[in-house]
Amino acid sequence: GSTYSSKVFRVTFLTLAASLTVPLLGVTVLLDCPIDPQPISLKEPPLLTGALEPNIKLRKAERLWENQLYGPESIVNIGDVLFTGTADGKIIKIEDGEIQTISRIGHGPCGTREDEPTCGRPLGIRVGPNNTLFVADAYYGLYEVDPDTGETKTLVSTKTVIEGQKLSFVNDLTVTQDGRKIYFTDSSSKWQRRDYLFLIMEGTDDGLLEYDTVTKEVKVLMVGLRFPNGVQLSPAEDFVLVQETTMARIRRYYVSGLMKGGADMFVENMPGLPDNIRLSSSGGYWVAMSAVRHNPGFSLLDFLAEKPWIKKMIFKLLSQETVTNFVPKYSLVVELTETGSYRRSFHDPNGVMVAYVSEAHEHNGYLYLGSFRSPYICRINLQHV
Repeated sequence: GSTYSSKVFRVTFLTLAASLTVPLLGVTVLLDCPIDPQPISLKEPPLLTGALEPNIKLRKAERLWENQLYGPESIVNIGDVLFTGTADGKIIKIEDGEIQTISRIGHGPCGTREDEPTCGRPLGIRVGPNNTLFVADAYYGLYEVDPDTGETKTLVSTKTVIEGQKLSFVNDLTVTQDGRKIYFTDSSSKWQRRDYLFLIMEGTDDGLLEYDTVTKEVKVLMVGLRFPNGVQLSPAEDFVLVQETTMARIRRYYVSGLMKGGADMFVENMPGLPDNIRLSSSGGYWVAMSAVRHNPGFSLLDFLAEKPWIKKMIFKLLSQETVTNFVPKYSLVVELTETGSYRRSFHDPNGVMVAYVSEAHEHNGYLYLGSFRSPYICRINLQHV
């Protein structure tokens, strides 16, 4: 009798499954998909060994100003005064532990996904000569901000059409020491910052641009980058490094010298998706990873890379917010040498202490960690790790 009942059960189960699957597939086919993903070929992620060996060093960080600021993506300092841009569109100054809003490029209300384009979202922030701040706002463009008065001046507006493209997602910038040239990324001419997950999944390509503060000209230097993100000039200012987030790699574009106008690969096949990149005191670079590609283990990003149809299915049925929750929280910061090899890495598996690191900014023996989603800045003492 038991084999008969198990047969009945199996038939019933399969009939039920089929009766649910067919309409679900039908609905899925009919539903619109917001993205049109292209297959992306990634190499197998590097093994987390040697300088990349997992550890819990990021758990030694301390959280500062918890719940007093939200989403401090990028951090700079003028002396011991820190500046950052937050998710509610503000540019903030932190002096002697006190937080003060100095400026905002957009206007309220802020707080929801719908508000973001008018609220503004300051991302990359840099200090130029004469201690002026240069800010990349995802929705408004490139700005110069006076750190004392908070006065803002538009340098490149997203309303400006550049070589036939409009800027939709201005992300990061790096400035020459004389303040003449600003190199910046437009992560997408199609998606805005609030749809960054669509951008990662779709793998559409955009570029690296240059703004000349004297001639006021904007030039496109590189195209075809999949989610160009953080940028950093080399100490000698002969090249710019640009993080290509979706491809888990760093490209190098030469801005002076014999190679001027040429480009090559700086680091390929990284253990995660690189976000911002900043100089380290050793002459190398700090790279913050917004997600990790586990090896050994399962990397969702790699699994989906060559399967556009699964990506389409996911985004037909689930919101970006829901999908974000499936991405394992694993925080990783790596230090590269000046030639692009790994010097060391700091990890926080499960993102217990530090979640969603977007930038590592070194100042005075400490590494300040920015985050695009956390309500604090973290700080880690480099002498103690």
